[in-house]
Amino acid sequence: MNKDLNDPNEVTKIEENEKEKYTNLLQKIRGREGSLEIGLGRRKQAVAKVFLVSGTGNIVINRIPGEKYLQYNTNYLDRIWSSLKKLNLETEYDIIIFVRGGGLKGQTDAIKLGVARLICQLHPQNRALLKPFGFLTRDARIKERKKYGLRKARKAPQYSKR
Repeated sequence: MNKDLNDPNEVTKIEENEKEKYTNLLQKIRGREGSLEIGLGRRKQAVAKVFLVSGTGNIVINRIPGEKYLQYNTNYLDRIWSSLKKLNLETEYDIIIFVRGGGLKGQTDAIKLGVARLICQLHPQNRALLKPFGFLTRDARIKERKKYGLRKARKAPQYSKR
């Protein structure tokens, strides 16, 4: 079945099917409000709330398909799936993420930490498997604040002797 992406009607059909698929995933989350586990990940200014739902291996970030949100960057997608791949669970769960702040790299690292934390909440025996690979380590480096009298955090104006 060949789809002509130059035909506007065909493109809108594809977009409607994607929207329907992702709204179904979001409804799965809303249906489990009481017993819902949240994995919280942070990196620089980015904060990610991660939900795992049994599924086939889809990613939804801020109600947008994960591949589209991360601009089809395979490095970012691999980082998100890395903890699930170590446990051979990448086809058992759909990942639904709400993330804000920072850039794409910071958001990706926040998501990676949130996924790993959530896996450990759901199955505590996985903690021993994920910890040696550094999936549960929070990278605490953040931007240093600007100081009074300096141009940046540490950059001073040029010193003139005379």
